[in-house]
Amino acid sequence: MPSLQDVTRGRVLFGGDYNPEQWPEEVWHDDVRLMKQARVTTVTLGVFSWAKLEPRRGAREFGWLDRLMDLMHEHGIGVVLATPTSSPPPWLGRLHPETLPRDEDGHVEHWGSRQHFAHSSAVYRRCAAAITEDLAARYAHHPALTMWHINNEYCTYDYGDEAATAFRRWLRERYGDLNTLNSAWGADFWGQVYDTWEGVRPPRRTHYTKNPAQVLDFKRFTSDALMECYLAERDIVRAHTPHLPVTTNFMPLWQGQDGWKWAAQEDAVSVDLYPDPKDAGAGQYAALVQDLTRSQAGGGPWMLMEQAAGPVNWRGVNHPKPAGLNRLWTWQAVARGADAVCYFQWRQSRQGAEKFHSGMLSHAGEDGRTFREVRQLGAELAAVGPEVAGARVPAEIAVLHDWESWWAGQQEGRPSSLLDHAKLLRAWHRALWEANLPADFAHPAHDLSAYRMVVVPHLYALTDTAIENLTACVRAGGTVVCGFFTGVADGDDRVRPGGIDARLRALFGIRTLHEWWPLDADERVDCDGFTGTLWSEELAADDEAVTVAAYRGGELDGLPAVLRRGRAWYVSTLPEPDALRDLLRRAAAEAGVRPPPADLPRGVEAVRRGGLLFLLHHGRDEVTVPLPGRHHDLLTGETVDGAIALGRYAVAVLREDAHPAGSL
Repeated sequence: MPSLQDVTRGRVLFGGDYNPEQWPEEVWHDDVRLMKQARVTTVTLGVFSWAKLEPRRGAREFGWLDRLMDLMHEHGIGVVLATPTSSPPPWLGRLHPETLPRDEDGHVEHWGSRQHFAHSSAVYRRCAAAITEDLAARYAHHPALTMWHINNEYCTYDYGDEAATAFRRWLRERYGDLNTLNSAWGADFWGQVYDTWEGVRPPRRTHYTKNPAQVLDFKRFTSDALMECYLAERDIVRAHTPHLPVTTNFMPLWQGQDGWKWAAQEDAVSVDLYPDPKDAGAGQYAALVQDLTRSQAGGGPWMLMEQAAGPVNWRGVNHPKPAGLNRLWTWQAVARGADAVCYFQWRQSRQGAEKFHSGMLSHAGEDGRTFREVRQLGAELAAVGPEVAGARVPAEIAVLHDWESWWAGQQEGRPSSLLDHAKLLRAWHRALWEANLPADFAHPAHDLSAYRMVVVPHLYALTDTAIENLTACVRAGGTVVCGFFTGVADGDDRVRPGGIDARLRALFGIRTLHEWWPLDADERVDCDGFTGTLWSEELAADDEAVTVAAYRGGELDGLPAVLRRGRAWYVSTLPEPDALRDLLRRAAAEAGVRPPPADLPRGVEAVRRGGLLFLLHHGRDEVTVPLPGRHHDLLTGETVDGAIALGRYAVAVLREDAHPAGSL
């Protein structure tokens, strides 16, 4: 199958979404002039252009897009051509109201925005396939076309009647008969046993708490239903252009899609990433998303489809990026495996809902700071990109993440509404990031044999296969460090006997889990050497376990807070950040993980990709980084010997001239 590397061809692509239908044609030529200045190599066209391509049902107006495709080719700019199906034209909803999604209260979500399509609507699917077919047939052999982008940020939930019919069909395929469904859903509870398939509905609004197993299955179904839409369009464009890769852009840590299943259906994995410039932890959050996306791409190159050159428009307060931050975060993506870094969008809109969302070319124009920085960045990527493109990021640690476990664990009626899978994932990844311990992500059923250490921040529900995978990892000599409230339920959200699976209790040396003790937002527990937050557990250890740290004071005084049995660690609270970092650093050292660079100042991130070392400074004050041996900085052309000074938001891309003992 084709891949992103077939498009990049040994370089890092640079560009963004281009929406020229918003502008008169004379502006297009000015755009191309400025794109050449900025070393733009790729643009995405047509994402929201369905109404422009099909202004009336069955009409086709391709002339404007023909001229754009030709213009891009004339200037050597490749086109990622999007199917426009995320934003149906108003006429579709007006003529076919069944194509509009309904929320859990049954209210129709009308046109006038975007993503207003019912994923299970037969009419929507036929119309989406028709415009995709004609688009693919027309441009299959156009020399500007390099890649396909299907839809945009799939995120639509639908509780309507066609979705209900499709949900029942999906359940029949999963369970076969009603008895099996009722058992999987625990339908005897509250007497909600189904006697006919027609009685089964999406989890619409109820008087009290919904059945969590039904909600879980509806999330699974929604992910699969949206993927059916994606696959239908993907297969159409593949039939016309089997040599071109196909993608659709993920949103980071979006609950609505099973990212592992979706990524397996993409030729190139892409993501949209918008950290908050005012968030002190934004650099780590970006690193998490980048690591996850790289892992979804099988460790190979991936595409940053969207980022912001400046402020976004959808936060309560939308802060611009200080000078240098856009460059830093772009190079961070490259360091962590991206072979394409793009923006939403090229030219900042003057009208519409996103006119205050930045562009590579802002309202300030070509003399504005934003464009000057974009131009500098394009030149750097053009010069240095060939040195790094296609290279991989080595990691000896895997962080486990599973969308289905996330869905199951976010149910109503759980022990603590403060327990949030994504926040826990971020806390544990932050500890690794601050320790400069590179990590991949993996599904709990993936092959883990390549990793010395496996980190499980929180996986409420684990299948038997996943549990056997974890135990096999330790038997094979690997190290597992596991967070609390993990392995509580099976794949049907049925609580395991004992409150945690017996195989996991044996693995970690837990004789009995007596009670979960969730903590209030402002509550803390004292432990040996650190303070715990969010959660605690009343555990009894077996004779082969070692208490690494105990609770001190309160109801759990003297009981294990951190427990280990051989290479298996269990952490029953959330240690404060520095303590969690130190714990994972200790476990990694004992597991034989290659030690991180020594003596890095706080806020300096070090990442190896291929034969290069990236140093990324997320702080504002100048720091000095010890650098044993002699290095060449590809960005400045300078030789670095012994140490390097990094100023505010500085980036260094280093090639080591020699490999002395103790080198970074």
